[in-house]
Amino acid sequence: MGDLLSSKDGAIATITLNRPDRVNAISIEMLRGLSRALIEYDRDPEVRVIILTGAGRGFCSGLDMKDVASGRGLGDAGAIPGNPGELDLREAPPNVLHEIDTPTICALNGGAAGYGMDLALGCDLRIAARSAKLAAAYTRRGVLPESGGTWLLPRLVGWARAAEIIFTGRTLPAQECLELGLVNRIVPDELLQKEVRGLAEEIASNAPLAVRAAKRMMRMGLNQAFNEHVHHVFLQLLPLFGTKDFAEGMKAYIERREPQFQGR
Repeated sequence: MGDLLSSKDGAIATITLNRPDRVNAISIEMLRGLSRALIEYDRDPEVRVIILTGAGRGFCSGLDMKDVASGRGLGDAGAIPGNPGELDLREAPPNVLHEIDTPTICALNGGAAGYGMDLALGCDLRIAARSAKLAAAYTRRGVLPESGGTWLLPRLVGWARAAEIIFTGRTLPAQECLELGLVNRIVPDELLQKEVRGLAEEIASNAPLAVRAAKRMMRMGLNQAFNEHVHHVFLQLLPLFGTKDFAEGMKAYIERREPQFQGR
């Protein structure tokens, strides 16, 4: 059993942070492994949804602070991302999460702090257990959200709310996360995996090429003017018209049945 588990069940892949004794604190080896797993599943034509979760009582307590404090691992000056032989920021998990076209769901099974919060926010959807919480403790540790938080939070909750969360280093319980729009829904802890699986299956039942194209266009639209974006959407739409999935979708609609998409 390693610090990172990955499995595939039909069209759904699951990646589990697996250091429950450390509340899944992230080591540099886990960063590399997580990026590799995300890229591998994104390239797998059979995978239509990726679930990211944590083992044990929490999702992720952030970077391994014992290593940081001791000067080992991520705390070693030689392990700064971008240095030769080490993790390149462009290949870091938050960047990979942002760039891949496969939909991602975070099954937030407990606390997510610091880097763990950034990982959760980097997923497309977040389903939270009732015990879950997001801890923006960056400024309480003398750092800032280093892995996407300063980009993601203002877009998710607006500037003023993001500023309050980051500047104060607050911890947000699941209900407040729901009210702010940081999670899609809250479920009882014991039903979390079932709820996430159901959502993943619902997404996976749709035309995967269309879902991936929609995610790609949503991502692109974050930094485009409307007219420019509409033009790029049209260019994405044209090849979809020629797919077998488009023909199947139209045929199923006419025949009043559920479509069976193949990703072609």
